[in-house]
Amino acid sequence: MSPTTVGLIGLGILLIVLFSRMPVGFVMALLGLIGFSYVVSWESGLSVMAKDFFGIFGSYSLTVVPLFIFMGQIAFHAGISRRLFDTAYTLFGSLPGGLGIATIGACAGFAAICGSTNASVATMTTVALPEMKRHKYGLSLSTGTIAAGGSLGVLIPPSVIFIVYGIATEQSIGQLFAAGILPGILLSVCFALTILIWVRLKPHTAPRGAKTTLKEKIFALSGIGETLILFFLVMGGLFVGFFTPTEAGAIGAGGAILIGIVRRKLSWKGFVQSVTESTRISCMVLVIVAGATVFGHFMAITRIPFMAAAWVGELPLPDYAIMAFIIFIYLIGGCFMDSLAMVLLTVPILYPLVTSLGFDPIWFGVIIVLVTEMGVITPPVGINVYVVSGIAKDIPLEVIFKGALPFLLAILTTVTLLMIFPQIALFLPNLMR
Repeated sequence: MSPTTVGLIGLGILLIVLFSRMPVGFVMALLGLIGFSYVVSWESGLSVMAKDFFGIFGSYSLTVVPLFIFMGQIAFHAGISRRLFDTAYTLFGSLPGGLGIATIGACAGFAAICGSTNASVATMTTVALPEMKRHKYGLSLSTGTIAAGGSLGVLIPPSVIFIVYGIATEQSIGQLFAAGILPGILLSVCFALTILIWVRLKPHTAPRGAKTTLKEKIFALSGIGETLILFFLVMGGLFVGFFTPTEAGAIGAGGAILIGIVRRKLSWKGFVQSVTESTRISCMVLVIVAGATVFGHFMAITRIPFMAAAWVGELPLPDYAIMAFIIFIYLIGGCFMDSLAMVLLTVPILYPLVTSLGFDPIWFGVIIVLVTEMGVITPPVGINVYVVSGIAKDIPLEVIFKGALPFLLAILTTVTLLMIFPQIALFLPNLMR
């Protein structure tokens, strides 16, 4: 068989095996090893796999991943996420669907100190779902809001996917972080508008909360103080060039620990759990990156990425129509594949094409993150939905998927606005150039 045929068979097997819910990192590494060994030699395959795994796990650039994840875990166990939610509820609770809007606001705030969508959605399920149940919110609205709001964890910086994309494409991680701020705010507003429209159509699904006075709203703002301190400490240092991304992650994690100690909210048990969860999530991310690297080398020798890029580039379509086609590929692929794996597999294929068409690579990174966000709330993969279901075991999976689907329109709206007005994503990065 020709290398191209072997590559196509490997891609087909990968898609089939992913439906079995096997760990995606190990699947990609194994298929990459077998495919590379078949095309070249067994000794070369083992050498490439050992080199890739050692290179990824020993990479200084990727040390930023566990640091930002650790910062988010510490923030959760120090009670910062709970105070964020309480503040958001005081500010928005009296609006139609106010508790859902408060959940989106708290998700956005927590995303600013946590780079993982899994951690964000797990935290908000624990914090917000009991409150929405107590206020007799509809289960679809409640769980769908949390699943969608948790996806902000990969768009609002710090973001693990931005870090991996930046390393893979040799783009500035600081500029990518800055590029995610305004689109993250825009998407949060679109999510809130989705809830308002939902409640307008079905008022019984979201009873209004108690009204609060202006004095209570102002006093409640103190609950976002720690988040603002951490966010401006990390992003401010990156923005003005005081820190590298790794140093910013370390300072952010240290700041979160200090806040927890000063407020006497961080227990020894919470600290140990933070270390344990950060280690588990970080290892999962690094294994996916390493596995995708091995599989990427297999794809490279089959020349499928170059052939696919050439085919798309030769389509008789305008540049923006080609970009819309690429976005469609991500939309469909995100329904079946983990978002991080999706980025790692497709960027080597599509990034050269996108830049050759004249699109800004920082803007493209934001578009990729937005489109892969759709994958975390759509079946059959929908990892955020499975996280909510794993914590709220009494709620059927189909109820959560049904609640999350309306928020896809909000993401599509945001993507469309970024296509029309790319400066939404590029305004802040341009200030850093």
